[in-house]
Parts: sequence; C-alpha cells; structure tokens
Amino acid sequence: MRYLLDTHIFLYIAIDKEYIDSDVMSIITDYDNTLCVSAETLRELVVGYNNRSFSTKRWKTCEELINAIAETYNIEVLPLTEQVMQTYSRLRRNEAQGHKDPSDHVIISHAITLGLPLISSDTRFPYYEKQGLKLIFNHK
Repeated sequence: MRYLLDTHIFLYIAIDKEYIDSDVMSIITDYDNTLCVSAETLRELVVGYNNRSFSTKRWKTCEELINAIAETYNIEVLPLTEQVMQTYSRLRRNEAQGHKDPSDHVIISHAITLGLPLISSDTRFPYYEKQGLKLIFNHK
C-alpha cells in the first residue's frame, strides 16, 4: 500500500524516531508499503533547512537532504499536478482552529486527490476527513 507522509513525519523518520508511535512505525517498517512525500514537502524542507528551522548535522547541504529522501530512505516524491491544485482550490479550510498553513493544505489536497492515507501528527488534520482525507494519526 502507498502512504503519504507529512513533512514532520519524514523528519521524525530521519532524525528522531522516538516521535513515531508503534502503529505508524509498523507501517513505515513494512517493506510491502510504499512511502511517499509530496513535492510540497521538498519545498518545506528546503525552506526549513535554509532558515535553520530544524537542526541536524546529518546533511551537509540542502541538496544532500533532498537527495537522501529517495536514495537513503527510499521515499517516492510525488509531483504536484493540475488535479492536486484543483483539489487545493476547492478545499474548505479549518477556520475554527485557525489552520492557515498553505503547505499543509497542498499536502492534504495531494492525499485526497490520489486517495492516499496521510500520516501526520497535526491535530488540525482530522477536520479534513469529511472532505475525503484518509488520515493515520501519529500519537507522538
């Protein structure tokens, strides 16, 4: 089965696995599963790396980080398509919890468009299940 990882879940896999609960860890370590990230995650990682939003000595350059996604972690990068952007344009935002992060909305739209379960620890994501999001919540 294919799963879409939220950006912070990739970072947990790469840097700090103690933040991954046992149910999610069983998905991640099952070699029959394909783990994916949205191209939007790459953009978030580049911005975060360049702004030093997360600290790690694991990668010497941002390019090394991006290359590691496929080469080291065997995670597939999914391109953003017109269909994903169509879903994004229709997505009703979680205004009640002040969820204004456009990157989150793109990743959610990617999961909805492709029908992939999204693994995340974001407590604002369950709101999007009524719009078709299949959420696997990581209880960190």
